[in-house]
Amino acid sequence: MDHFLYRNGVLHAEDVAIPDIAAAVGTPFYAYSAATLTRHYHLFTEALSPLPHMVCFAIKSLSNVAVLKLLGDLGAGMDVVSGGEYRRARAAGVPGERIVFSGVGKTREEMRLALTGGIRQFNVESEPEMRALSEVAVSLGVVAPITVRVNPDVDARTHEKIATGKKENKFGIPIARASEVYAEAARLPGIEVIGIDVHIGSQLTELEPFEQAYLKVADLTRRLRSEGHDIRRLDLGGGLGIPYTRSNEAPPLPTDYGALIKRTVGDLGCEVEIEPGRLISGNAGLLVAGVIYVKNGEGRDFLILDAAMNDLVRPSMYGAHHDIVPVVEAPAASPTHAYDVVGPVCETGDTFAKAREMPLVAEGDLVAFRSAGAYGAVMASEYNTRPLVPEVLVKGDHFAVIRERPSFDEILNRDTIPAWL
Repeated sequence: MDHFLYRNGVLHAEDVAIPDIAAAVGTPFYAYSAATLTRHYHLFTEALSPLPHMVCFAIKSLSNVAVLKLLGDLGAGMDVVSGGEYRRARAAGVPGERIVFSGVGKTREEMRLALTGGIRQFNVESEPEMRALSEVAVSLGVVAPITVRVNPDVDARTHEKIATGKKENKFGIPIARASEVYAEAARLPGIEVIGIDVHIGSQLTELEPFEQAYLKVADLTRRLRSEGHDIRRLDLGGGLGIPYTRSNEAPPLPTDYGALIKRTVGDLGCEVEIEPGRLISGNAGLLVAGVIYVKNGEGRDFLILDAAMNDLVRPSMYGAHHDIVPVVEAPAASPTHAYDVVGPVCETGDTFAKAREMPLVAEGDLVAFRSAGAYGAVMASEYNTRPLVPEVLVKGDHFAVIRERPSFDEILNRDTIPAWL
């Protein structure tokens, strides 16, 4: 569910008409619904109750500090994968004890940042990382709380570029080697083992892969406890998918996911962490674009937008689908037309959809990409010297720009010409 609905034939974000935002900030822009973000966060907290738990929002899906503050004020923890994301979480007012640090390539500088600024735990992904973390912690006179990310070799049945739990993926240590890795962790002076971490992929649309992974984690918990380790926290990752189309997709609900967690690990007496990103932020955002031209081609017609692959790279990168709808609703039974929906970037890959059946649109019309809140603005670039698009947060009948569109002077002034040129 989201809060982007047509009212009197005009698409609204909560109680704000999308054309009103476009008139104020120009196109393209991202718009986020505070009500949708809030609702989706609460769906997870309710699904996990009464288990002791923390819902840690995956910042990589949507990292704007205003969004992080909204979720943090609701009680959310944060899952970060870089020092920059850690700084964003702290800038949003999230205390260190609610921040989990994930990622395969944590640097010593990032470890030091988190250990001095406060951290809930590090999800350690390799033995070299664990040894480096111990050295940094000892140098600071502290102990680093860790889980070890295990790779359960489970096929998440998702896109190959976002699968993370198979043995050929770069993430975690093989679950078969867990005993030896945990034994080394127990010997390191700067490390405190507190739990187990697992994450198998993103945009999962069925529960069976989760069940396979979590049953392996449950067995591992019992084994590690028998070997003397105090396993008291299970980080079960994220990855639950969202419906990107309004027709046939029906990913599992958070309530079903919560029931699965209780069934597989609920009897272990552990605190449970999950790290949802996409399901909280995905359907909470739109990308709104203007139509520059409608171009008649050889055997196909092109809808050329002012948004491009640098603004929303998912279709180019993953072949991802986004519903694209006119901001002004077409009357019932209106004719449709097949368009190749493209942007102005000088790449054939700058294509959002091919032969997409849509209501007729014209130059100057507005269209909206649904389900664009996750991995949209965060993956944007300034390719072709196109400014990053503004982000807008809507709450009820008002909105605020939470990231301005940079001027060309700001972009150009970041470059420096050497004195010898």
